[in-house]
Amino acid sequence: MSQFRETGLPGLWLIEPRIHGDERGFFYESFHQQQFDAAIGRHVEFVQDNHSRSSRGVLRGLHYQLPPQAQGKLVRCVAGEVFDVAVDLRRGSATFGHHYGTLLSAANHRQLWIPEGFAHGFVTLSEHAEVLYKATAYWSPQHERALRWDDPQLAIAWPLRDGLQLSDRDRAAPLLADAEY
Repeated sequence: MSQFRETGLPGLWLIEPRIHGDERGFFYESFHQQQFDAAIGRHVEFVQDNHSRSSRGVLRGLHYQLPPQAQGKLVRCVAGEVFDVAVDLRRGSATFGHHYGTLLSAANHRQLWIPEGFAHGFVTLSEHAEVLYKATAYWSPQHERALRWDDPQLAIAWPLRDGLQLSDRDRAAPLLADAEY
């Protein structure tokens, strides 16, 4: 059974699976619906799986979708290593504008549950990384938004800052003070 650890931001969970390993390799359950629902305290239905591959220094994010297409995401890194970040954008939340960052890697097998109302992004730390995530709503271009990755108000301590590769859209994303959420 996986261990669900609170992150300090309500609703955001770090998940550490129980790994069964021997000389042949390893096995673990990457998702178990009943355990997941019980741990986070509600039923979640995933409708889309996404897979990205990025080179070292690629920063993707900080992305989110507005209601009614807000997305919850269950994120894991299956090759390489990323620094993964979630930012609380829930109106009225005591932790609005706060963020949580953690290393996700093929070696540590951790996952991050990012509920609806959070922005999400990551930077690739290894030569390449592959990130998989399950989403609770379909991608909707008209509802998609982004925050500026280096917003001083967010003060995210990205482990890489120089020579980053960003999409034009991410480079032009607004600061939190100017964002729609």
